Amino acid sequence: MQNLRLSVMRDVDLPDVAALNHAASPAVSDIGEDAIRQLRDMSEICLLARNAHGTAIAFLMSLGPGQPYDSENYQWFETRGVPHQYIDRIVVATSAKGTGVGRALYESVIEHARQSGASEVTCEVNISPPNPGSLAFHERMGFQRLAEQDTKNGTIRVALMARGL
Repeated sequence: MQNLRLSVMRDVDLPDVAALNHAASPAVSDIGEDAIRQLRDMSEICLLARNAHGTAIAFLMSLGPGQPYDSENYQWFETRGVPHQYIDRIVVATSAKGTGVGRALYESVIEHARQSGASEVTCEVNISPPNPGSLAFHERMGFQRLAEQDTKNGTIRVALMARGL
């Protein structure tokens, strides 16, 4: 793993987060800085990774249960009634892929979920448009596909995934 610093996402970080998020589209929905701020405010975990030079290379945003988040995917997990920690988005810059930063971010969420009494960590991964790298990563991390659903008025199909704790 490259030398990196994980920190809690702050207002000053939002332009970097928005730029990373935009660069990762369509693997993640392209939302602006205001939407990222709103999501951050609902989230229990918002982490930003910077490399040794201070460049933002990855971020993760994760919500606990019971949030007023209108995401179709989050709502799918909520209706199951299983205590969960939902990872809404993770973005790793192309230059940082394969360095272990994604695994480090996920391990932080998994540890938080265990401590908070969640039964599982949940997320979704695009299958159309395809995101095979993310599917492979999640499978290596122990996530299993529970279902699939169409979102965004049928423009995106996702795999709904969970990892038991």
